[in-house]
Amino acid sequence: MQIQSIQTELQYIPLETPFVTALRRVENVEFVRVKVVCDNGFVAFGEAPATMAITGEDLAIIESSIEYISFYLLQKSVKKALTILHSATIGSSAKAALDMAFVSLLAQEKSLEMYEYLGAKEKRKIQTDITISLNPKAQMLQDAKKAFAHTHRILKVKLGKDIDHAIDVTKALSQALPKAKLLIDANQAWSLKDSLLYIEAIQDIPLELIEQPVKAKELEALKKITQMSSIPILADEAAFTLDEVKHIITTQSADMINIKLMKCGGVTKAVEILEYARAKNVKCMLGSMLEGPISIGVAEELAMAYADVIEYVDLDSPLLYKKGFRL
Repeated sequence: MQIQSIQTELQYIPLETPFVTALRRVENVEFVRVKVVCDNGFVAFGEAPATMAITGEDLAIIESSIEYISFYLLQKSVKKALTILHSATIGSSAKAALDMAFVSLLAQEKSLEMYEYLGAKEKRKIQTDITISLNPKAQMLQDAKKAFAHTHRILKVKLGKDIDHAIDVTKALSQALPKAKLLIDANQAWSLKDSLLYIEAIQDIPLELIEQPVKAKELEALKKITQMSSIPILADEAAFTLDEVKHIITTQSADMINIKLMKCGGVTKAVEILEYARAKNVKCMLGSMLEGPISIGVAEELAMAYADVIEYVDLDSPLLYKKGFRL
């Protein structure tokens, strides 16, 4: 089974409401879709969204990266192509799009569904959280109540650098929705001082976790927050690669790891991280950027195979698409 052609196209899906975090405001899911065709007729797809604020890749960079590396992948076996891909110096999202297509081809070769190829015994329903975007408190409370009313019990709450606003929102949500599971995501917006202030202020509120409170490179601050917090601390932007994950776990700089295909470079690398986390008995979140339906579907199948390691699933992009929109 050799790779015969690799093609890309740009796609976009409008969101029902803007997606707002401390890092960015997005109104459309924009992504590159890649199509890989093999000489035996097998076809597979992958996707990568534009996430310049996180991975440093926009649509043009992703497309040009795939075009560049394709020269070295054509007429190669899929397994050889995977080796070449992960030794290349291109962005992690571009790698992820190709990687998920290649892994899909390997599954097809064995007449297996992706989840079976990855080790799951059976297909199961995946429960994702849903994002509550950063907005004024009243709007966030309204959005959270609406989500909860639509049976979404796990709320991923985006908070910003205004720590007083963060505390007020958390208290308001906990009081209004006591049965909701609250996942707090600061997206690197806080300082060490503000993080500890927040933790002290909400210590009586039952939160599931706090995600990436400080900047990715501030690992000493992250470690101190982890040591002083009774709430689990989740590393996200600080943990792209397996080496970074190993460092965070070894130094106990965070309690949990957020794995995203677009950060690590695809299914192949996500599996390496999940296997390491399993060996170290560290729970993970399987997260995502704002992504298209194919890449979210691949991540769901990965979640099926690692249900013992993945404590939380953050694959809510399809829930945020504009209703009635069709590609």
